Amino acid sequence: MTLLAISKHFRTSTIVLAMSAIFSPALFAQDSSLALAKLDPPTLDAPRPVVEAAPAVMVMPKTVPSFNGDSHKFWDTKNRALFATAAAFNGADFAVTRANLQSGGQELNPMVRIFGRSSAGLAANFVGETAGVVGLSYFFHKTGHHKMERMVSVVNIGGSAGAVGYGLAHR
Repeated sequence: MTLLAISKHFRTSTIVLAMSAIFSPALFAQDSSLALAKLDPPTLDAPRPVVEAAPAVMVMPKTVPSFNGDSHKFWDTKNRALFATAAAFNGADFAVTRANLQSGGQELNPMVRIFGRSSAGLAANFVGETAGVVGLSYFFHKTGHHKMERMVSVVNIGGSAGAVGYGLAHR
């Protein structure tokens, strides 16, 4: 680029920026004139009120509010049933996967394939998966996302049930 082209570009940019600033309504939003506020100007005769600072008061709620109104204990009946079902399907997924691998099949999930070389590694994977479901559900419970808390288990159950069904169908 030549010096003339740079100068012309800089001049055009400056003009566009100046025009944007002049015609921007946001610049006039902070006007504090008395005419806009429609306030009477203060008179010298009237006594001025004395303003005193109030002491700071902090009120702590007794319970953490829930956004969807579904506040409950973490280990309630629904979560225990969901976690037990997730653990059962993860156990069934382990058994079907182990049986398929021992009869010459291969693991299709690349994340589990790393652990599939031994039964202990495969078992550690599925135990970790179950623990991850409980941990993620607890995180969502503590942050007030109670629907997401339950959905973690439901999604895991669905994935494990699909894997068990596929494994049994392709023996």
